[in-house]
Amino acid sequence: MKIQTVSVFVDDQQRALEFYTEKLGFALAADVPMGEFRWLTVVDPAAPEGTQLSLEPKAHPAVPPFTDALLEDGIPFFVLGVDDVQAEYERLQGLGVEFTQPPIDHGPVTTAVLSDTVGNLLQIAAFA
Repeated sequence: MKIQTVSVFVDDQQRALEFYTEKLGFALAADVPMGEFRWLTVVDPAAPEGTQLSLEPKAHPAVPPFTDALLEDGIPFFVLGVDDVQAEYERLQGLGVEFTQPPIDHGPVTTAVLSDTVGNLLQIAAFA
């Protein structure tokens, strides 16, 4: 058994696709029309058979209160592993990505928190 797909809820699927591919560097894995929305997934280009991230529309009534509460409390929806948080922070800032927390060294891990522009905070982290 393996994790195949994990969902992140987004305000706008097209904007999410652009952010996750053009800024974060993921590759499009699936784009299937499904009525008003799309089955839209991205994947690490270095591991195209790896876990996909579904850019899921916030269509279910339970989703907006949940994601709004996380955002208001400054809680990242998920964590992305990087080799060097400071370098990734600088690269993403150069692309206009907004950070709510600059890199912080917590000893065994360094983290930073950014906005994905579609309703979520994401954390980047590197373990020492």
